[in-house]
Amino acid sequence: MERLQKILSQAGIASRRASEQLMLEGRVTVNGATVRELGTKADPARDDIRVDGRRVKVVERHRYILLNKPRHYMTTRSDPERRPTVIDLLRGISEYLYPVGRLDFDSEGLLLLTNDGDLAAKLTHPRHGVARVYEARVLGVPDAHDLDRLSRGLVIDGRRTGPSQVKLQPHGREAKDATLVVTIHEGRNRQVRKMCEAIGHPVAQLRRVAIGPIRDTRLKLGHWRDLTPAEVERLRKAASVD
Repeated sequence: MERLQKILSQAGIASRRASEQLMLEGRVTVNGATVRELGTKADPARDDIRVDGRRVKVVERHRYILLNKPRHYMTTRSDPERRPTVIDLLRGISEYLYPVGRLDFDSEGLLLLTNDGDLAAKLTHPRHGVARVYEARVLGVPDAHDLDRLSRGLVIDGRRTGPSQVKLQPHGREAKDATLVVTIHEGRNRQVRKMCEAIGHPVAQLRRVAIGPIRDTRLKLGHWRDLTPAEVERLRKAASVD
């Protein structure tokens, strides 16, 4: 017996958090009964589990996609405002995949999509501290004090960020802006943008260049590929998945 939201996540229906929302909305049934209690457990091999009336099938094959997301795509499966989503870029894929973590509408760069709920949950949980590396072109050139504040952590939205690694790449002696390479180990909403705003150097352009051990400088913007088995194994080790 396993928690229902874990079963839905493993089946590739949605992330655990989104699965909990489906339950709270009354869209999940077990053996014909609507289930809203988040602690409910079920047996996916024996129970009739349905979402919106459709039977949930246990995923037999996990898939792991690396996408180089362009700007102005939502990192969701659908959008109520009908803006384009990253799913629109995954032509030819039959599996029900969902994004791992966030990459905001105005940002670009590497994004993982999968139907492996266990790995997705661990990659996004702050306790596992899987690194994300961003290149942020900022207005103005931060000084040593600014960089120290970013590295040590600062308060945004009422909470202090964790320590991060920051490297400055100036654009020449007379440049009016600079690029910061920022490595963070948490995934708060628009975190890098808010960190840079907090030191007075707002982001003009943001690109994610690494997720844990995964990098790919040759993957073109808007294109995707499957991760190799070796990459999946490295990700699992980074997320401490047995």
